[in-house]
Amino acid sequence: MYAIIGAGIGGLTTALAFEKLNIPYHLYEKAEDINAIGAGIWLAPNALKVYEWLGILDQIKDTGNSIDRITIATADLKPLTDSRQDEAKQEYGYSTVAIHRAELQKVLANNVASSNISWGKGLKSYTETKEGIELQFLDATTANVSYLIAADGINSVVRKQLFPESKIRYSGQTCWRGVTNFILPEDYNHRGIEMWGKQTRFGISKLSTDKTSWFAVANSKPFLTDNRKTLKEDLLKEYNNYANVVTDLIANTNIDAILRNDIIDLKPIKKWHTNRVCLLGDAAHATTPNMGQGGAQAIEDAYFLSKIITTNTTDSPFKEFQKVRYKKVNSIVNQSWITGKVAHLGFGSKIRNMVFKNLPKSLIDKKMHFVYRLDNE
Repeated sequence: MYAIIGAGIGGLTTALAFEKLNIPYHLYEKAEDINAIGAGIWLAPNALKVYEWLGILDQIKDTGNSIDRITIATADLKPLTDSRQDEAKQEYGYSTVAIHRAELQKVLANNVASSNISWGKGLKSYTETKEGIELQFLDATTANVSYLIAADGINSVVRKQLFPESKIRYSGQTCWRGVTNFILPEDYNHRGIEMWGKQTRFGISKLSTDKTSWFAVANSKPFLTDNRKTLKEDLLKEYNNYANVVTDLIANTNIDAILRNDIIDLKPIKKWHTNRVCLLGDAAHATTPNMGQGGAQAIEDAYFLSKIITTNTTDSPFKEFQKVRYKKVNSIVNQSWITGKVAHLGFGSKIRNMVFKNLPKSLIDKKMHFVYRLDNE
């Protein structure tokens, strides 16, 4: 029996993969139910291919919105790179889907056998023995399992016990995320846009017929909090030199739907596992959101781990899992970190814009295929 800790995207996808391949498991989640508060997430073709394999792709596409064009632009919406996703569709069968994170979790949870999920069950610690794992929960109960899969996020309880030297890195940037029912012009219906200013960014993507997600990123000291009474006024002032659509979105978002989070990642660690414990998703390799691949890489983890468990007979499946995944994941973590720094250049922003505007399509396509292709293809 495998215990999966955490009913986020990685944990739920792992549960579905284990069900498909008849791997016995039980999923434990500290929350009482799916958290409806959140913002949008992108599911690129690599993630969608996994969900097609799991048989739930149509449910996800029906719940979200397809992104057929991805634009990086200046603050006044002059394109630096403008990529239509026709090639991605032709190569992989579909383009990116933007979806509300809570809606995605609902789709996933609704497809997992309810008898295999325990809600309101937060892990306190675990003890590894020769025979298996004993789980100690916050409610003073225990459970005994053979193996432990930690999908409990960047602040993983399991990772802190397994690798206490692991460190979370602050990027120097903070992010406000909002969801609004403000109606965008038709040109935005299936288009993801990220605008780069001087040490600020703003991104837009439609999630469904009546919901649009946006994010605003600025350089900041960590652990700051907002004055909620003046937050919208402050954001409008910060982004007043951006295209009108930016201030329209901010102004038409309910203050309760605006969240602030510092942008952090996990400094890459050399090992994700022991004999009976394995980290997955953000618990193993949390990345900044600059490449839109954090969730997708957790989804890929679930796909490869489940297949390796069912086929690996000569070595530790966890060791093989890390061998298969480590190079790609670390590359994405590092590229995403650098992208965040480049996007927030101040005095060098004009040179940055010129370089990005003249990037050869072949280079952009090469990077796209590296990210979108599953590792063993």
